[in-house]
Amino acid sequence: MTTATTTPTTAADVPQVARKITTAIPGPRALEIQKDYDRYVTAGVGQHEPIFADSASGATITDVDGNRFIDLAAGIAVASVGNTAPEVTTAIQDQATKLLHTCFATTPYAGYVEVCKKLAELTPGSFPKKSILLNSGAEAVENAVKIARRYSGKSAVIVMENAFHGRTNLTMSMTTKASPYKAGFGGFAPDIYRVPFSYPLRDAFGADGAAAARAAIDKIRLLVDPGDVAAIIAEPVQGEGGFIVPATGFLEGLLTWAHENGIVYISDEIQSGFCRTGEWFASTHFAIVPDMITTAKAIGGGMPLSAVTGRAEIMDSVQRGGIGGTYSGNPVSCAAALAAIGIMEREDLPARAAHVGALADELLAPLAASSRVAEVRGLGAMIGIEFVKPGSLEPDGDIVRRILARAPQEGLIILSCGIYGNVIRLLPPLTISNEELTEAVRTLSAIAFEEMA
Repeated sequence: MTTATTTPTTAADVPQVARKITTAIPGPRALEIQKDYDRYVTAGVGQHEPIFADSASGATITDVDGNRFIDLAAGIAVASVGNTAPEVTTAIQDQATKLLHTCFATTPYAGYVEVCKKLAELTPGSFPKKSILLNSGAEAVENAVKIARRYSGKSAVIVMENAFHGRTNLTMSMTTKASPYKAGFGGFAPDIYRVPFSYPLRDAFGADGAAAARAAIDKIRLLVDPGDVAAIIAEPVQGEGGFIVPATGFLEGLLTWAHENGIVYISDEIQSGFCRTGEWFASTHFAIVPDMITTAKAIGGGMPLSAVTGRAEIMDSVQRGGIGGTYSGNPVSCAAALAAIGIMEREDLPARAAHVGALADELLAPLAASSRVAEVRGLGAMIGIEFVKPGSLEPDGDIVRRILARAPQEGLIILSCGIYGNVIRLLPPLTISNEELTEAVRTLSAIAFEEMA
């Protein structure tokens, strides 16, 4: 195992091994492409990095100017088995020569069925399970709510503060943060009720998750009659909200209360699922077994695919033809998913994620000791670094923005998150080598210390 060393004085002190920056960032070819980007691509999609990817392999991405970056974003937790994993690309190529599309509801195919079988085997719970395959995380959440409403005959949905569930009208309504996700896009879907999520660093309950759950339940009772609630949905580790790990007892309390009141409990594991947290699914860390679970991102190995998996009696409550979509569970995406899951099983990526998290924690220890860092937290390879003003818990989004601006110049691709934009999130491919991770985290730490000076 590679061990941590003293944090370099500057980012330039970290030798470029996995990284290779040979031009200004953006480089000359990127600047040319940027002209067409600005002319033809809507500004609404945003642009996080001033680079344009040309190729990728494992834990690195190479841009159109030949600069190589260590990828600590993994396409927002999509490339968990590595960028362009050979088994995945081979499966895509083989499937593309045989069957590209039929629409599963029109002419079914085996790959879809095989993915659903794998989901039944791998997701928490020993009861009979069934799945529907879809295209995106938002589509999975939207369909989970539809199914829960159809099953229960009720309409109210309980969501958590700080949550992110997607960009459709319903999932946007379920998301907390207004800008950029909701600003100017109303009106929003009705019958959505928001209650506090356990945030041990900032709430009044700290490590007492059971007390935090009681407070959330009291808020539910205040807002809506429990007899009208179809579902409670929560991310077991909040993603966009700040990589917030709830205190033990919080999720357990919500699930127990949901079942006592005939309410469907849904875990949104779109970002935390498929080995990311050191377990196949983050729900396992909290000893909860959800009635339904939504997945996406890592399931497809880089191809668009999502799923809703749940108790068979809940999933089968929908009228025939009531859910689905033209491209849902595309055959090429299913082939990619089966290859990606095969890598996860063969290489024991839950264990690898736990190792990545432990090594990252060790490497981040000097940064965690800074008065400008309130907390380094997470599970497995889902790691958040929360920055604050010195001597306080006041969020400091400015320093995060400066670090993000520096990162590509130093050969890193990183993302931020948090309601206040003051959290750096690390989501490396789970196949990243110890050496690549060490170089990346030491570089990130050096940038942070320079910006804090």
